[in-house]
Amino acid sequence: MMFELDNNIKNIHFVGIGGISMSGIAEILLKEGFSVSGSDTAATPITEKLKSKGAKIYFGHEGSFVEDADLIVYSAAIKSDNPERLRGRERNIPEMDRAKMLGKIMKSYPHAIAIAGSHGKTTTTSFISLLLEYADLDPTIMVGGNLAEIGGNIKIGNSGYFVTEACEYFESFLQFQPQIGILLNIDKDHLDYFKDMDHIIRAFKGFAELVPKDGHLIAFNDNVHIRDILPTLDCQKITYGLREGSDFTAKNVVFDDLAHPTFQLYYQGKELGDITLQVPGMHNVYNALAAITTAYVLGISVKEIQKNITRFKGIHRRFDVLGKAKGATIIDDYAHHPAEIKATLEAVRNYKHRKVWCVFQPHTFSRTKALLQDFSEAFALADHVILADIYAAREIDDGEIHSEHLLDLMKDHPEAYYLKSFEEIRDFLYPRIQPEDIVLTMGAGDVYRIGEMILALDSDSGDRGTE
Repeated sequence: MMFELDNNIKNIHFVGIGGISMSGIAEILLKEGFSVSGSDTAATPITEKLKSKGAKIYFGHEGSFVEDADLIVYSAAIKSDNPERLRGRERNIPEMDRAKMLGKIMKSYPHAIAIAGSHGKTTTTSFISLLLEYADLDPTIMVGGNLAEIGGNIKIGNSGYFVTEACEYFESFLQFQPQIGILLNIDKDHLDYFKDMDHIIRAFKGFAELVPKDGHLIAFNDNVHIRDILPTLDCQKITYGLREGSDFTAKNVVFDDLAHPTFQLYYQGKELGDITLQVPGMHNVYNALAAITTAYVLGISVKEIQKNITRFKGIHRRFDVLGKAKGATIIDDYAHHPAEIKATLEAVRNYKHRKVWCVFQPHTFSRTKALLQDFSEAFALADHVILADIYAAREIDDGEIHSEHLLDLMKDHPEAYYLKSFEEIRDFLYPRIQPEDIVLTMGAGDVYRIGEMILALDSDSGDRGTE
């Protein structure tokens, strides 16, 4: 990689270095020979890894941390009154947000691939990354989760291939420079930033317009908002989906007892062969089609795709099978948007089971409030629903919204409850679950702990690894 910054920049300081994207950028710059330092609130495996690679790590936020910096990089969560940023401005140290730095890195790769969408980014990025890795293309990979095959969220390759997620929050992805852009879907989310659906669509359209004329946009043809964008774009466009006229499509989809799909792959009406996945659900058929289309564009053979796509067993907190308690299967999933909840529950219904016990922890007050009606309608496929308290994440509780407000809208669900503490949820579930039941914990917070607590009660929990 020929990555260039101003010649005077040698020491780069990251405010919020422990973030999953910030840490990946920091690791890339360490390999490029820059001196890297950074601050975060507490030590984590990510900060320890960076420290072992030569980064200087500080805990807390103090102005003195930036004294030796030539450039300050900050994440969207770091506000302008942060002590390090304040001190940087006092000393006239230039600063750059995370997305802009990532865009600069992408520019140095001739085959930069960015995956955008309201849902499915992490899984699709992982699919694509491994198809490239197993085809010996040696990509640099930045993924928003822990991918076992690369030992974490970052892998630095030695080729011109770069694969990353493109997050729409704060319109960060508008600072990227992809040669291949992927549009998975466009949906209503992040309404604490976006004004309305039109604002969201404009942002995704802006991302698609970043793909150069000689580049490729790979687009989900089943999404009406994406279809509306496509005619306005000047790059090469390839579509996938189940809708008639899609370039790549899946036919005759069937599921095994673990909800893993097999389907016939078609390109422009021609059958290319069967594809079998080791991750569950129809939503992963769509994710896989996006990855297959990307791999095909890059010249990877169908035979290689068929062989290697089965090697992807999933990513941390995406349909993680944690183990068994009392003969019931404990599964954890990151789903935190109504569309994701529906997709995960559809996958569970294809998994051999008796009853589905769904434990949901809403994520952020703003999302819960903005999508309250959609959330109330998302759990139809669960036999029992237990709501936990809202996970605040970056927000402060102003008292306007509570999980009980969601429960009030779920009166038509025959088995929906709210329980305040994880201990109450565990004690409610454990006596009631039976063999072949599924306990599904869902949410982007720490709801996975409930599954761990149930397994800890069971002396015969068996293999706790992901199946």
